[in-house]
Amino acid sequence: MPRISHYKDSQHYTTRDGSEIRELMHPLQHGNQKQSLAEAIVKPEQTTLLHLHPHTEELYFITQGEGRLRLGDDTHILHQGDCACIPPNTPHQITNIGQNDLKILCCCSPAYSHDDTILL
Repeated sequence: MPRISHYKDSQHYTTRDGSEIRELMHPLQHGNQKQSLAEAIVKPEQTTLLHLHPHTEELYFITQGEGRLRLGDDTHILHQGDCACIPPNTPHQITNIGQNDLKILCCCSPAYSHDDTILL
């Protein structure tokens, strides 16, 4: 059965890494099974905490703004329309280097879990 969510009904919260998250599709809320999709907002000059996910592969798709992504030992500048794959066990954090909110669609497989987030 298809699952539908509506942005206006999604409540935001702060994750362990310090970003503001709005779950767009998550098993605990919407009944899907194998992945999650969320919008993360990182304010200008804000940096998320360095962290990793032991079991989760994560995709970051930039929908607005510019960010500097630390991915393991490498650093990448991401702009609107860019996508980054973050493999399991890869330390990562992102800094908003623009003037406006940095908005990121975050897709996680398996679905995002606080228990699978380790702060470094």
